[in-house]
Amino acid sequence: MNSNEHDLTAIVKSRRSANKFIPGVEIQDKELEEIFNLTKFAPSAFNLQHTHYVVVKDSALKEQVYEAAAKQYKVRTASAVILVLGKRDAHKDAGTMNEGLLNLGVLSKQEYDRLVSDTIGFYENRGEAFMREEAIRSASLSAMQMMLIAKDRGWDTCPMIGFDPEAMRLLLNVPDNYDPVMLIAIGKEDTSSFRPRGYRKPVGEFVSYNRF
Repeated sequence: MNSNEHDLTAIVKSRRSANKFIPGVEIQDKELEEIFNLTKFAPSAFNLQHTHYVVVKDSALKEQVYEAAAKQYKVRTASAVILVLGKRDAHKDAGTMNEGLLNLGVLSKQEYDRLVSDTIGFYENRGEAFMREEAIRSASLSAMQMMLIAKDRGWDTCPMIGFDPEAMRLLLNVPDNYDPVMLIAIGKEDTSSFRPRGYRKPVGEFVSYNRF
């Protein structure tokens, strides 16, 4: 095992959902920018990059997010709270997302047109429910990568589903074509009431080979 593999193993094992943060710890915009600059390499189908993050640091606005998140204390004490969104109609961006490959000559105009047409058709033929599932899938992959990157840089996180998505949509001006997927609280964990990690199934209980 090389040192990079060891580092990744340590990060995966040490990343936990922080239920309590040290109040008053500021996270700089530059730090968030660096985290998201690595997060952008997360996979997404057809490279559509469905995910959008709304970072809330303003204390007054964060208090309103706290109210919409069932008054969970971790939201109030976190350095920032981040709403993770998935773009339901990201397939419509297929042309824009592949223009660079066209301009570089990696794709011919014919290949570009076919790729854009096939991508749009793939989603539209499967319908609205599939589009929403894909938005959630892509955003979830991105969010997990973001949390691991944050841990590597010394920040603790907690993904959260306990919030009112419609209240959050109104509060943070979320467009109709984006679906709230989760909240992520980020900050420095207060370990004064640290609990052991919860039970994890042994591999044999959640992995099958060839058939279930």
